[in-house]
Amino acid sequence: MENWFTVENIDNDTFAISEYQHWEETHCYLVCGTREAVLIDTGLGIENIKKVTDSLTALPIMAVTTHVHWDHVGGHKYFDTIAVHELEQEWISGGFPIPLQAVKRNLLHGNCDFPKGFAIDDYQIYQGIPEIILHDGDCIDLGNRKLTVIHTPGHSPGHCCFYEPERKYLYTGDLIYSGCLDAFYPTTDPETFWESVRKIQPLEKKRVLPGHHSLNIPVTIIDSIEKAFRELAQEGKLHQGNGVFDFDGFQIHI
Repeated sequence: MENWFTVENIDNDTFAISEYQHWEETHCYLVCGTREAVLIDTGLGIENIKKVTDSLTALPIMAVTTHVHWDHVGGHKYFDTIAVHELEQEWISGGFPIPLQAVKRNLLHGNCDFPKGFAIDDYQIYQGIPEIILHDGDCIDLGNRKLTVIHTPGHSPGHCCFYEPERKYLYTGDLIYSGCLDAFYPTTDPETFWESVRKIQPLEKKRVLPGHHSLNIPVTIIDSIEKAFRELAQEGKLHQGNGVFDFDGFQIHI
């Protein structure tokens, strides 16, 4: 486990917990308040992320979900309190739309250095009943810190970003990162994805904290991604089946 997760300090009570040994390089974020903490996403579920969070805080922890994809909810099984957007309540409760074998193929798709003892045949997609249902505009109060839920569909129907107005942190899940942005699955929507990027543009941002790959990305990447979607729309290419488009620092797959 020591080698699977990498912990990096965002500040004294905010931590990025990353799975750099896997090709998806998934990031989860432990946000600690005075009363409780949230873990934004829980990664692939290959190792026990709760052992890491327990080493960082004694606060009770709620697992908060950007979206119900296997690489973001795998560690939910280690937590008692789970929060998910209303549009993906069914996905997490037993109606996940992608077959297990497809998920396993994805896990093995790229370079990865799995921990000793991991067996792909034993891997399961997390399914459970969420205790808390999130809605656009909800406030998650941790005591001295507050997170606003921003519904940002497109990559998935119930995808959410989380915004902390005081510190101006924006946790973007799979809406914004430096890599290949996916809007080609049947459950994705390129037009809605673009709308969601425009939705978060006006927010004042000090840090953009993505769901994958490089942890240190400029806040200006949001404007660059919006511009890329706009160009594709103007060229009549913003619909599924058009393939992968390369831009400076990211790609868009539609």
